[in-house]
Amino acid sequence: MYKKNTKELEEILEHTHPENIGDFVDSNEEDLLDGNRDFMRYMNERFKEKGVLKQDVLLKADISQGYGYKLLSEEKVTKQRDIILRICYAADFTLKETQQALKIYHMDTLYARDPRDALLMSFFNTHPGSIIDINEMLLANKMKPLRSSGTQD
Repeated sequence: MYKKNTKELEEILEHTHPENIGDFVDSNEEDLLDGNRDFMRYMNERFKEKGVLKQDVLLKADISQGYGYKLLSEEKVTKQRDIILRICYAADFTLKETQQALKIYHMDTLYARDPRDALLMSFFNTHPGSIIDINEMLLANKMKPLRSSGTQD
């Protein structure tokens, strides 16, 4: 997707004066988000790379097809990070890919110091089961399960 990773861009920015930000943007254009359906583009690229179909991912994530397609096309927006996590896990995203999806969606990434997030991170690192298995483990540890698209908070 990108030629330079975020760390490389940050290193360039360490030596970039604010007056020269236009030059930075011009010379790194293909590596920057453009705000135009970046989430959709990122997810489609990952799905293609992994050889998974949207409908299969949404089924595994236990998200309705209509709602899921609207989220993935950015026609609808969610404030529930758990929905994005469900989709990423169902598509067999790595932790790194999941963190990137959350960043692009402008959501908090998983944080190792948060016990619930730490448990979720371990699932993304090893993929030992399904969404149901994640929720059972969360409940067993007295933590909130991953919310489904039908719940509000």
